[in-house]
Amino acid sequence: MVRLTDIFKSAKAAGRRLALMSDDERNAVLADVADAIMAGSGRILAANADDLSRMDAANPLYDRLKLTAERLDGIATDMRNVCRLPSPLGRVTNGRTLPNGLRLRRVSVPFGVIGIIYEARPNVTFDVFALCFKSGNACVLKGGRDADRSNRAGVELIHEVLRRHGIDTAAVQLLPATHEATAEMLGAVGYVDLCIPRGGRKLIDFVRDNARVPVIETGAGVVNTYFDASADLDMGRRIVNNAKTRRVSVCNALDCLIVHSSRLADLPALCEPLAASKVVLYADERALPALADGYPGELLRQATAESFGTEFMDYKMAVRTVDSLDEALEHIARYGSGHSECIITQSEEAASRFQAQVDAACVYVNAPTSFTDGAQFGLGAEIGISTQKLGPRGPMGLEEITTYKWLIDGQGQTRP
Repeated sequence: MVRLTDIFKSAKAAGRRLALMSDDERNAVLADVADAIMAGSGRILAANADDLSRMDAANPLYDRLKLTAERLDGIATDMRNVCRLPSPLGRVTNGRTLPNGLRLRRVSVPFGVIGIIYEARPNVTFDVFALCFKSGNACVLKGGRDADRSNRAGVELIHEVLRRHGIDTAAVQLLPATHEATAEMLGAVGYVDLCIPRGGRKLIDFVRDNARVPVIETGAGVVNTYFDASADLDMGRRIVNNAKTRRVSVCNALDCLIVHSSRLADLPALCEPLAASKVVLYADERALPALADGYPGELLRQATAESFGTEFMDYKMAVRTVDSLDEALEHIARYGSGHSECIITQSEEAASRFQAQVDAACVYVNAPTSFTDGAQFGLGAEIGISTQKLGPRGPMGLEEITTYKWLIDGQGQTRP
């Protein structure tokens, strides 16, 4: 039986070799993997169907777990988009010559080995591989039990392409779907250079609290949208519906609609498109009667303290009434997770204040939070969405998974 320490060691060695490849060589591999995803879609979907058969379709994670021919096409397209991006490696981000003649250059380089811990999202297997391989990093994947067959089918397909190109398959490794494997990765000092958790709050908190290797948090998405006193109703209907119902199981989905009290009469019309998707609204004491005459009664609930600050990942949404922009900002500061926040307004002053004062990775004016996505931001794909402030913040693409080193050229100078 292979020890996990041996897996980490082999990934470290493979990462050193990846760094020597040219960008053209990496792109050729990624293009072939994209083609293999489409050619091998049948076996991937069969493995995914096996995983899905063991999960209740009512589980909010079911949609995250599900792969379709259309979603595989999107995954392959994102991988080809990564191919077309410029290499993040070898860029001189700072350079100067000192008075003593020493020439300094700060150059972008791979981290080495990136560990990813994720839940029921088999698309992450391909996204992480594409971004890590393009940036010269080996990756060690630790998926959840729910998606284990899907993840293994994906990694087997990647390994087949790597072998055809004569590349060590240790460049991408999938650990057993066990808690023990998670613990070993978090303690793999000297082998795993960076760990990125992707999942719910419990997973992220566990990784942050127990890791001995460096971690970038990709926080849970408790997302708010504020419908301002000056907001356009038709625009608001489109934005709120798209932010809530496009894909309810993803981290950029809307969790709480904050509405200015002067617009309560418009609340039924604002929420009306949500009824077609049977979105349950948890409304506060002022919003509930405003909605009663225009929104299906069977989809209305009285909000509780737990309704706010909850990442629903389901066809559910809280509604909060406020009397001012300041009150909306206070609500977001208290309940938001630093992921994505939005204001719908026709007031430039309100928009400017909102963007200046909201503390989140992505702050929107008159656009839905569903755009918080690496591919939508032009990053090709994403390895996660960071909600922390030290290091990367927001969708993380190629640049965010490189580090740098200083190169110093001299002609025999010595320090006095």
